[in-house]
Amino acid sequence: MKKEFIGGKRSLVVSAAALIAVALLVLSPSAFGQETGFVVTSPAFKEGAMIPGEYSCTGRNISPPLKWEGLPEGCVSIAIVMDDPDAPGGTWLHWLIWNIDPAPGEIPKALDAAAIGATVGKNSWRKAQYDGPCPPSGTHRYRFNVYALSEKVDLESGSGKRSLMKAIKDITLAEFTLTGRYSK
Repeated sequence: MKKEFIGGKRSLVVSAAALIAVALLVLSPSAFGQETGFVVTSPAFKEGAMIPGEYSCTGRNISPPLKWEGLPEGCVSIAIVMDDPDAPGGTWLHWLIWNIDPAPGEIPKALDAAAIGATVGKNSWRKAQYDGPCPPSGTHRYRFNVYALSEKVDLESGSGKRSLMKAIKDITLAEFTLTGRYSK
């Protein structure tokens, strides 16, 4: 009887370990199409830090430089969606750009989309351009959602976020969000 109990206990431990291993695999970032090595940073600001004024609506209103590393195998294009989740009327879209060549590993500040063959979509101001942080009051968060894609996106300039997200749904290899803050 005692031997059976020990065997039962061992079986329970093995089953629990197997269950934990499966849970970790299922909940890992790679299970959601995200590669843990894909990282995006900015020389202009650190994660969670204040975004310098030159990138805002009251400054030069230019896009900040971004750098990435750890691109997943097969990445041929980058897309970026910049938004403000703290806007009073709901998430406000500041920048929508796709078909960025991933090879340089970065984009410079004041990016000229046409010069690099990228395409810009319409933001919440209904303009196909970058519009920097511009909170009406208080400090807001600004997310730079960067997507590593297995294909270029076939969308016209001026397309909206919904169209872009639908187009990249099945071609996203990895994504990373860099967040900065800004207040006037």
